[in-house]
Amino acid sequence: MIHVVGAGVAGLVAAQALLKAGRPVTLHEAAPGAGGRARALPDGTDNGTHALIGANRAALGFLDAIGARAGWVEPEPDGLPVLDLDDGSRRLVALSPLGWWRRDRRPAGVSPAAVAALAALALPGRDRTVAQAMARHPAFLRGFVDPLVIAALNTPTAEAGTRRLAQVLRRLGAPGATRLFVARNGLGPDMVEPALAAIRALGGTVVPDDRLRKLDRTNSRATALHLHSGTVALAPEDRVVLAVPPWEATRLLTHVEAPMEHAPIVNLHFARTGPGPVRFVGLLGALCQWVLVRPDGVAVTVSAGDAEAREEADSLAPRAWREIRAAAQAFALPGEWPEAPPPCRAVKERRATPRQRPGPIPAPRRRHLENLVLAGDWTWPHLPATIEAAAQSGLAAAREAA
Repeated sequence: MIHVVGAGVAGLVAAQALLKAGRPVTLHEAAPGAGGRARALPDGTDNGTHALIGANRAALGFLDAIGARAGWVEPEPDGLPVLDLDDGSRRLVALSPLGWWRRDRRPAGVSPAAVAALAALALPGRDRTVAQAMARHPAFLRGFVDPLVIAALNTPTAEAGTRRLAQVLRRLGAPGATRLFVARNGLGPDMVEPALAAIRALGGTVVPDDRLRKLDRTNSRATALHLHSGTVALAPEDRVVLAVPPWEATRLLTHVEAPMEHAPIVNLHFARTGPGPVRFVGLLGALCQWVLVRPDGVAVTVSAGDAEAREEADSLAPRAWREIRAAAQAFALPGEWPEAPPPCRAVKERRATPRQRPGPIPAPRRRHLENLVLAGDWTWPHLPATIEAAAQSGLAAAREAA
């Protein structure tokens, strides 16, 4: 038996891959529902404006494997709508530099020198902050690089390391790599629920509300799992995939190389019903960075939101709604957009991702004990903490545990 502890994206990917390889799997999840930090709302829906791009091959491959790819749509195939609230300018921005040959698809501040400076960051070199590296191109930094860094690294450009950004940039050159996809109905119905259905169809067992309280070990082997549902003694042939956040891994194990500093993300969810279709809009000079409009609601993400995480939701919601209305008017989004904000739910993830500063990139040992391997976005050293990193780590853990 292989016990996968943690039903976030990494645990779901690992469990499905192990079952496909013919291994018996029990998936234990501490929360009532699966999905991890990406699906943290009490009603089980996803939290935030999660998106995938064409370069996310592991995550998209997982959607194919569980039969869920059709639920993911490309909301802005003609370019990302971006509204700059500082000067009221609006534009459609191609996410790939190959699309910038069209003048009407360029981000603000584009110049040959600025593009060359960004391309140089994909090459090996001195690790410094992105702001330092792009200091000669402030308009391009603000209009394109800063939103990219905030989205991918959840760290302000004044802090974010160029070595981490390079990992992202090197994946964006292939055809279709920058195509943007979002779940039509949310990560719950369009990823998590199909994943659980696929795991059960393959014979896997899913146990919710089953937090791992303690792990026993003898020498270099895990010998027992003390779960909420009871103690499981591990037979010699049993394996464990520990797919938990870094603070849980360090609680359960010793000598884990895990990130200690984290950056917050603030998500606002407005209960607004509209005619559709799904839209995805970027804002500059605003509280809101990304606005995801679905027929059943509007979600806003504030990444690297240190100040916003300390602000009360009662003041955040009116500010955000004014910006959303401005974007809706600028891009003629269909439906009613009243002046008064609809009911809003704020979710503050204070440890959403590690801070991606310059310096050595942690590379935790995958096999931490003879019969235990680690998974989770923070364990994949080749990308910052993203859905793709979680999926890649789940596949790597499955290969190691099988």
